[in-house]
Amino acid sequence: MKKGYIHIYTGNGKGKTTAAFGLAARAVLSGKKVFIAQFVKDMKYNETKLESYFDNLVIKQYGKGCFINELPKDEDIQAAKQGLNECNEILSNGDYDLIILDEIFIALYFKLFNVTDVIKILESKASNTEVVLTGRYAPQELIDIADLVTDMVEVKHYYSQGVLSRDGIDH
Repeated sequence: MKKGYIHIYTGNGKGKTTAAFGLAARAVLSGKKVFIAQFVKDMKYNETKLESYFDNLVIKQYGKGCFINELPKDEDIQAAKQGLNECNEILSNGDYDLIILDEIFIALYFKLFNVTDVIKILESKASNTEVVLTGRYAPQELIDIADLVTDMVEVKHYYSQGVLSRDGIDH
């Protein structure tokens, strides 16, 4: 049986979710089963449309709207905790080859759940399941247990020149 590794894509640069979805596309196209949990998010972005093209891809969002500029509400916390509980079951049952926990570090940053809970579910994962965690502010405790850590560093970005998010490129 092959070992499933733990990946982290973090940092202030663009591309964390994009990198995770790129890995998901490679896995799906090679016949692997993929589950993507998106924490905090509830909008249907272009990448979420991939699910309708592939039987071996499931995307589930555990967000109730954008609270980034305000404090999370009880419904945000409940959605995130429900997501973490579902992901615990999915990680441990071994039904998926790749599981992506998108924006899980943002959920941790806003204290929707705690790092100990995330460590517990990672410890219970099926040994052959590959896991990717994304988002800014990856805590050191998770960096320490990961097998691969990529820190996306913004060197230059056209957003600072007033270019808004572009359909098919940025979302």
